Amino acid sequence: MKAIWNNVVIAESDDTVVVEGNHYFPIDSIKSEYFKKTDLTTFCGWKGMANYYSVTINGKTNKDCAWYYAEPNDAAKKIKGMVAFWNGVDVK
Repeated sequence: MKAIWNNVVIAESDDTVVVEGNHYFPIDSIKSEYFKKTDLTTFCGWKGMANYYSVTINGKTNKDCAWYYAEPNDAAKKIKGMVAFWNGVDVK
């Protein structure tokens, strides 16, 4: 699977997990040079706390386009250390 934004692959992995229709990528599969943690965190129901990230490519920023689960709830342990994308990021 690939996550693509602004015509650039920002994450790629053969080891993705699908939960509630979202593809989660291992944290080490993202191209970290593009990402910056935002001040936004949220509690996402049964999944636990998520930290939000923005991505900047060629001077263009997509704010809050990824969330990362460092410590999900027990029911969502399979997404620990995983990143999901939204807000205009294509996953193919």
